[in-house]
Amino acid sequence: MIVVMKPDATAAETAAVISKAKRMGASSHPIYGSDHTVVALVGDMTQVERSVFDAMAGVLKTVRIQEPYKLAGRTSHPHNTVIDVNGIKIGGNDIVVMAGPCSVESRDQILEVAHMVKEAGATILRGGAFKPRTSPYSFQGLGEKGLQYLAEAREQTGLPIITEVMTVETVQMVSEYADILQIGARNMQNYGLLQAVGKVQRPVMLKRGISGEIKELLMCAEYILSNGNYNVMLCERGIRTYETATRNTFDLNAIPVLHRASHLPVVADPSHGTGDWELIPAMSKAAVAAGADALILEVHQSPDNALSDGDQSLKPERFAELMADLRRIAAAVDRNIATLPTDRAEAVNGLMKETV
Repeated sequence: MIVVMKPDATAAETAAVISKAKRMGASSHPIYGSDHTVVALVGDMTQVERSVFDAMAGVLKTVRIQEPYKLAGRTSHPHNTVIDVNGIKIGGNDIVVMAGPCSVESRDQILEVAHMVKEAGATILRGGAFKPRTSPYSFQGLGEKGLQYLAEAREQTGLPIITEVMTVETVQMVSEYADILQIGARNMQNYGLLQAVGKVQRPVMLKRGISGEIKELLMCAEYILSNGNYNVMLCERGIRTYETATRNTFDLNAIPVLHRASHLPVVADPSHGTGDWELIPAMSKAAVAAGADALILEVHQSPDNALSDGDQSLKPERFAELMADLRRIAAAVDRNIATLPTDRAEAVNGLMKETV
């Protein structure tokens, strides 16, 4: 249920609604809009009566929410959520491109590719320090050392970093380094992990599981939101079907479907969606045309020698060509490809000159 406050409702009247809901056994999530405040009530609603709130001062109306995803749905939050990551807005008119290697393999490797993707126009650096792999004998990542290399790459380039967190135990450590926490497809329904990232104030990118329905993805986002972290973005990264021509089936339908159902930003991952570097440019452009708010792409300076996902990694020069194409596609749908804020870029350039 949502309680819609009147445009002139006072902070005290909103606080009274929250207090009343708490006494009835429901938890409150206030959403402050430009026109009015909405208080979403979730939890055990058996003892919550709409009439009680309808009679309270400052309340315009109450509305029952039919969808099970109360906080992720548009009923309680009709306007798009825009997430600010160090000055880079995800969910607005600008389309953000996150790029970098699947795995952080060494200090030199991540620093080199970070500068390359920044030069091509990426505004967020991706890289895995902890890697969930199908085989226990495959490269598992460098762990905290990889996080330290990512942090150094951010210092040199000004690019915020996104990296995966795999366990509840490492949430705090990864949060100390990362600007965005990634929940991978294998962990979409790891409810303990979802609750843990819901308790930290870091934006979270939640990937759709390989067999996850869109409704299930939204319910998993609800776990994060209901724990107090409202900076959540949803990632379509391909699902498993009967088709074997590609690694996964990249579900372009999911982008507009998620936008219709939810206010949360939608990220597209054509790298995992196809598993084939030759297909990534076409699907990246299609994702932008379909309304994606961001892309996350794998870029490696030597894909043939990559320790993971070389087949789906673009070489830096191909990534630069794709970025030029994406700018034209974005313009065709009245959007832009995001750029690094000028003040951050200038600060980093100054730092680099002093270092030299």
